[in-house]
Amino acid sequence: MTNTPPVCNYEGSDYQQSFWEQGGRAYEDLAEAIALKRMLPKSGKLMLELGAGAGRNTPRYAGFERIVVLDYSTTQLAQAQERLGRSDKYIYVAADVYRLPFKNGLFDAATMIRVLHHMADAPKALAQIKSTLQPGAIFILEFANKLNLKAILRYWFGKQSWSPFTLEPVEFVKLNFDFHPKAIRQWLGGLGFSIEKMLTVSHFRLGLLKRIIPAKLLAAVDGIFQPTGALVQFTPSVFVKAALPGSADSAAPASIIDLFKCPDCGHGNLLLKEDHLACASCGAKWSVRDGIHDFREQVK
Repeated sequence: MTNTPPVCNYEGSDYQQSFWEQGGRAYEDLAEAIALKRMLPKSGKLMLELGAGAGRNTPRYAGFERIVVLDYSTTQLAQAQERLGRSDKYIYVAADVYRLPFKNGLFDAATMIRVLHHMADAPKALAQIKSTLQPGAIFILEFANKLNLKAILRYWFGKQSWSPFTLEPVEFVKLNFDFHPKAIRQWLGGLGFSIEKMLTVSHFRLGLLKRIIPAKLLAAVDGIFQPTGALVQFTPSVFVKAALPGSADSAAPASIIDLFKCPDCGHGNLLLKEDHLACASCGAKWSVRDGIHDFREQVK
């Protein structure tokens, strides 16, 4: 197995409950829902949701026939199962974004929301995602914006040492990165994506405003300002809708096993056993337990 950058692991975390349900972030959740609705295709065959966590956004992708719900944490995926249920519509996968276990050119859409900020090597992660997408596929990416207004003011008044105007990422907490919008555009462009839309989100991420204004109203006003992202990006969160050239020329695989390749050797012939998938080329074994396909580490 090749060395890959470190992964931020939410295994055993109560992130969904502590951060979203009890963390006073109803406004952010509703504002993100507005942005996703503006960017998502109305329908599709096979969606890849990267960093799905406990499935907070997954119901918003209802127009897709099947959704691969991917996270590094199996406990997060178990929570997603509780929320979404087990059905043919959802395929639960535990995997490292730097070593995605999917054959090339499978998905007609992918999303990565509140995940890129954990990527120590964002270009490598984006390249992995691009390889899984069909021609004409849509990729919706959210990233934490280095060039946000708060960071600019703090820099001007000498409250922070790093400049929000330079293109390199800033790691403000271990494995938590902010990115410059221009750098994101350059990385996506270098991979062959065209930028179709940029939206600025969470314009009013201030504790006082969230306490005195109802979340639905604050999110609705946020939605009014989101299209300004086509011109300038000064909010803490930015959504990008990117597309690959061409048009889809293949149908989604009929069988789940036809989605996968071995993340170690890249071979696409995996054999379904009682409790694991086995690579016919290198002999690697990947666990299948409680409805979760686990490609993080081989099983013996």
